[in-house]
Amino acid sequence: MTHATPFAEQSAFEQNLDQLAAVAVHVGLGLKAGQELVMTAPLEAVPLVRRITEHAYRAGASLVTTLYNDDDAALMRFRFAPNAAFDHAANWLYDGMGAAFKSGAARLAITGANPLLLSNEDPDKVGRANHAISMAYRPALELITRHEINWTIVATATPAWAEAMFPDAPPQYALAKLWDAIFETSRINTSDPVSAWKQHDAELQRRAAFLNERRYSALQYRGPETDFRLGLADDHLWMGGGTTAANGIYCIPNIPTEEVFTTPHKDRADGIVTASKPLSYQGTMIEGIQVRFERGRIVEARATRGQEVLQKLIDSDEGARRLGEVALVPQSSPIAHSGLTYFNTLFDENAASHIALGQAYSSCVRDGENLTPEQLAAKGANDSLIHVDWMIGSDKLDIDGITASGAVEPLMRSGEWV
Repeated sequence: MTHATPFAEQSAFEQNLDQLAAVAVHVGLGLKAGQELVMTAPLEAVPLVRRITEHAYRAGASLVTTLYNDDDAALMRFRFAPNAAFDHAANWLYDGMGAAFKSGAARLAITGANPLLLSNEDPDKVGRANHAISMAYRPALELITRHEINWTIVATATPAWAEAMFPDAPPQYALAKLWDAIFETSRINTSDPVSAWKQHDAELQRRAAFLNERRYSALQYRGPETDFRLGLADDHLWMGGGTTAANGIYCIPNIPTEEVFTTPHKDRADGIVTASKPLSYQGTMIEGIQVRFERGRIVEARATRGQEVLQKLIDSDEGARRLGEVALVPQSSPIAHSGLTYFNTLFDENAASHIALGQAYSSCVRDGENLTPEQLAAKGANDSLIHVDWMIGSDKLDIDGITASGAVEPLMRSGEWV
């Protein structure tokens, strides 16, 4: 039996990393010649950032600007900053990002931060800091949720994230396992990842087209500790895979992605729904989420861990207690099939059907990009400072589609498409 040499393993890793960068630029962003690119990334992502930067310039980018996040520096704020400091955010920075997007820049986020970073910090400070960031980032976020620009998210493996996922494994082995999982679920481990993504995108588009043809008025969920009816927004549109942004560029916002999603009606959610996976939110773990909705609004919310952070999250504004997205994901997705909990929303949301508190995507309402906020609200689209996905799907969840006439049609059984 032969084993790969360390040199061969490193060579294969470098090739996969370069393929991931190519997919990020050419599939995720669809970057066009002359565009600027604004990228955010953890410090540990430098190797991936440099490869993405190279591919972006080769694709004709006019300028690539990267903003780095440092977990250790973030912790220092919570340890040493004065109490009043947690009501402040770098408004100038988010104003600058918004200005860049308005001038045509593409947006790429590299995820991979420590999902447990702030778990032991004061929940009040965490909540206030998150609220301040949400307020400051709102103008830029609106350009993203309205799909005014081409944008995408990809992942990098980091030691802290790997340790959270594989706490019993030696650090280097854990990091290698996480990289393998990222490459596998991002469809990099093929001879032609770009073609593989085009094929996968076509399948997601087909599923969305089927749902748009059916025009369900509501979805009914039944599963362990879940009995929940969710109305869909008037003139809602299901989307999946890629989308053409308002700037005319076709992009796939999430690498990886397995979901088809749309806008629910903000006033038509009733019943109890229970999370099937933990939620990592801004460095804090929230586990065992269970909420009860009445007429679209959360009237009870509890969590077995992170209760205070959950409470502050839904108190962000009035829209934070209502839903802005509903997504369907089969249990046969590669991410679910891996059997791993990633403690990272980009991956966990693509392992399970999910819902999102907060801001709706106007692109998921017919002609939504041309409607005023008042017109969108009249159709049921929610408005909020936040947009936070959490997972409710499992192999024990059944979902029915309810037509306008009240007919009930099976959509998913035991987490799989009927």
